[in-house]
Amino acid sequence: MPRSRAALGLTAQAAEGRFALQRCEECGQVQYPPVDSCRACLSGELLWTPMSGRGELLTHTKLHHSNDPFYRERLPWRLGLLRLEEGPVVVAHLHQECPPPPAPVRVTAKLDKAGRGVLVALPTGDTRDMSTDPRNGEFSCDPRFRKVLVTDGKSRVGQALVHELAEAGAAVIWVGQAEPWKKYDGQEAVGKLPQVTVVPLDLTDERGVMRIGAEIGARVDILINNAEVHRTEGIATRAGAELARREMEVNYLGLLRLAQAFGPAMRSRAADGGASAAAWVNVLSVYALSNYPPHGTYSASKAAALSLSQCLRAEMQDSGIRVMNVFPGPVDEEWNQPMPPPKLAPERLARDIVLGLRDGVEDLYPGDVAREWVERWRDNPKVLERELALEAQ
Repeated sequence: MPRSRAALGLTAQAAEGRFALQRCEECGQVQYPPVDSCRACLSGELLWTPMSGRGELLTHTKLHHSNDPFYRERLPWRLGLLRLEEGPVVVAHLHQECPPPPAPVRVTAKLDKAGRGVLVALPTGDTRDMSTDPRNGEFSCDPRFRKVLVTDGKSRVGQALVHELAEAGAAVIWVGQAEPWKKYDGQEAVGKLPQVTVVPLDLTDERGVMRIGAEIGARVDILINNAEVHRTEGIATRAGAELARREMEVNYLGLLRLAQAFGPAMRSRAADGGASAAAWVNVLSVYALSNYPPHGTYSASKAAALSLSQCLRAEMQDSGIRVMNVFPGPVDEEWNQPMPPPKLAPERLARDIVLGLRDGVEDLYPGDVAREWVERWRDNPKVLERELALEAQ
């Protein structure tokens, strides 16, 4: 059922892993469910504000019947009424380890399979791994026991992802290599991992991408597209369009080819229960939000990929596949060598992506630079544009 524009605010917060509710700027009352005007003073000045997450379970029940196929296959489903520390009483999904009421609980906001924001109550202890509950695991895309494709295994980010996924318990990791006959640093360490299978994957080769999609597309649970071409020049500082064309061929058209080759097979597995496809991850750049002139055409290619990814998310939503966009700041790799610190270590980026999959978020901003950049962008995109132009001079 479609939600109101106000209710979609909860989804927007949950998409980035935040639990926030509306707080009235006039009288301070917290609103739940989301509304267009304050229930106490009728003010329209409602600001989405982070909540403490502390609450008390008042009562609970188990759903034993549902006309919805999703719930029908997963019954019984536990639900509860909770009073938040900030005052409102809310309805939440209950983790199986939550004690019977009355009991303290920890409340978070998650995205359900339909991509809508919902509230989930957890025990006050450490239960970061949502998949420990087979029902609440539906809110997570944990790579444990999953089959994962990493589209570029030769880059430092790709190798870090492979190692992090293996550590997280992925069952199979296909590692794409555009030129598998070429040797590269780290190749031996990646090849020794028992989960790893190297596959030829050049995102500029449409037939090759379709062939690999036909071979393994029906088995891929999580696809992580980290392949990219990155050059550090603007527009007027280079002649011709060849390098810009290469960036677009991989960063934008490469994503399009992957979506056409793997998307239908992954969508067709929406009803496969615990073995269904789970997530699609696009490693973009915070430069996709506002062009960084010293990396001008690269920024433009990532902006194009972001727009395409939003279309992919809309098409995947009905199948319950989470499309996660990752917006790192400058990564400590070859094309960012001239840039001063801070730069994001590939290992840290890989770790954040795996944590993002476990948390089931849609948008991820790893590193201090990315988080500071996105806050400036949200505050005023035009001001950020001007600031970046001045920094480039």
